[in-house]
Amino acid sequence: MKPGIPQTPPLEWPNNRILFGIMLRLLAMAALGIMFALVKLANDAGVHVGESLFWRQLTGLPVVIVWLWWNNDLTAIKTHRPSLHAIRMTLGLTAMALNFWAMTLLPMAEATTLSFATPIFATVLAALLLREQTGRYRWAAVMAGFAGILFATRPGGSDIAPFGALVGLSGALLTASVSIQLRRMTRSETTGAIVFWFSLSSLLPLGLIMFFVAKAHSAEAWTYLAGLSFAGACAQILLTAALRHAPVAAVMTMDYSGLLWSVLLGYFIFANIPGPGVWVGAPIIICAGIVIAWREHFLARKAAKG
Repeated sequence: MKPGIPQTPPLEWPNNRILFGIMLRLLAMAALGIMFALVKLANDAGVHVGESLFWRQLTGLPVVIVWLWWNNDLTAIKTHRPSLHAIRMTLGLTAMALNFWAMTLLPMAEATTLSFATPIFATVLAALLLREQTGRYRWAAVMAGFAGILFATRPGGSDIAPFGALVGLSGALLTASVSIQLRRMTRSETTGAIVFWFSLSSLLPLGLIMFFVAKAHSAEAWTYLAGLSFAGACAQILLTAALRHAPVAAVMTMDYSGLLWSVLLGYFIFANIPGPGVWVGAPIIICAGIVIAWREHFLARKAAKG
């Protein structure tokens, strides 16, 4: 599940709308894959990760504003809990930085595989911090997921660079922490307020970082920056639109199609072929994530029916 999106109530959705929502989610994953490929290319062209983040967020802010205006939700950005948004921005921006950094340190397929550990970490954090009841199905999925991570990273092996793996898993852990913070925030804050204030407030630290890392670039590098910013904005629109046409449970598993794009783009652009550990570990991690998502949806529907 993407951070910041509350659980969708168990409503009846027309099949054609659900199919359209799934297609939009698949397109969003393709856009994200293109964005991360361009992040790697920009890094190779001398662009600092801080610059990529700044231009990604700067481009995304108008998208958020237009989205709120289109849905007549501009008044929803009012908040009386700025401290919650400050924590969310700190966690979210750090997670984004780690995920971008992991993409520059690792082949795309490996970095994407490690990002799939997010729901596994989120389940553990929810049990520890929110005292959520976590049954045997989800704990079994968590254990299987961690086994998949061990297969993918092969500690002491040579499939994935240890430092890159550490950065990638740290990004997944911080992304999971964001989801925990968002569960707390949605009790008092609207989705519009959460998305808007993150997009706006993150530009403040990123603007300061730009003073230290910004520099002149070639036309090629600026093309990569423009491309990743545009792809990121498109992904943001598609992710939001998908959830307007289909329930979360119907589209969330489409996120794992991102691995396909990472493998293809990594091969055709960077000539990277995933190691054997990834081919074994990735399916285990994906299956664990699907079990966790299915179990959360099942329990939510059961609670809604009373």
